[in-house]
Amino acid sequence: MKAIINVFLKNGVLDSQGKAVQHALSGHGFETVRDVRVGKQIIIEMDESDEAVAKEKVAHMCEELLANMVIEEYEIEIQA
Repeated sequence: MKAIINVFLKNGVLDSQGKAVQHALSGHGFETVRDVRVGKQIIIEMDESDEAVAKEKVAHMCEELLANMVIEEYEIEIQA
């Protein structure tokens, strides 16, 4: 199975990288861009046959290592 994890800052947490990208886009003529949030994507290939078990294991990985739970949130997609 493949797990696709999207990690992003929680609402209310300043995203300085997103602001820099927004400013750069505006400088390139994209003035209609109102906000930019930058995150990261992690893709994990795993030997697991049960989708629910895979999702539970990946959630544990996120909470232990892959995401900073104080300032970040994550979404998990499992592909068979």
